[in-house]
Amino acid sequence: MSPSPVPLPPVIGHRGAAASAPENTLAALRRAAHLGCRWVECDVRLTADDEPILLHDAWLGRTTDGHGRVAALSLAAIRCHDAGSWFGPAFAGERVPTLAEALALLGALGLGAVIELKAEHGRARRTGARVAATIARAWPSFLPPPIVSSFWPQALLGAREAAPELARGLLLRTVPKNWRTIAAWLGCATIHADHRFLHPAIVAEIRRYGYSVLAYTVNDAVRARFLFDWGVSAVFSDLPERVLAAAGTAQDR
Repeated sequence: MSPSPVPLPPVIGHRGAAASAPENTLAALRRAAHLGCRWVECDVRLTADDEPILLHDAWLGRTTDGHGRVAALSLAAIRCHDAGSWFGPAFAGERVPTLAEALALLGALGLGAVIELKAEHGRARRTGARVAATIARAWPSFLPPPIVSSFWPQALLGAREAAPELARGLLLRTVPKNWRTIAAWLGCATIHADHRFLHPAIVAEIRRYGYSVLAYTVNDAVRARFLFDWGVSAVFSDLPERVLAAAGTAQDR
């Protein structure tokens, strides 16, 4: 059975708006809204005490002033650290947000979202279930339904078990020949792939079977135009204002 189409804007702010605010923070979500995004993408993983937080890496060092493995630290320990100063002094004091805080802000800003499940070996299914349950409970009902995506099949299975109504996106670097089998097994509605490895034929094939194609991470407006012409539904961008302006869409394409 073909998946149901997922209505999407053409440009989705990557990690909020990662080129102009510290990624995966509340400040980045606000910045994305200010730049004209209607949707954002953010990364979510679990702390040692199973709290979903917005953070891309498995370790704190790159995007906070802390150190250590996220899965080994409690939420309280992680929240002690500054997640903004590394990006610039204007963001000093920014904290790693919980998923619940982010969902509340998305509601206040009117932003849809793609929520990527990050996980460690042995915790993928639990991560998917915990994050999906939080989304199902706290997602603002007036927003468009979100997409939960992951490179981890077990995370997507966990999400399906906890909240089968949530749309799921299969994250890939390159699209393998058996992509359709994998997507059907996981019950996915969208295919997310590295734009550098996409080409018109594979985009056409994916669309022919009813799946939306999303491409990451596209910061060049000319490249974005090519992708849209091929039939890509949406691109993730650190510089959404650049891609929006050059595409001439104002997100109404």
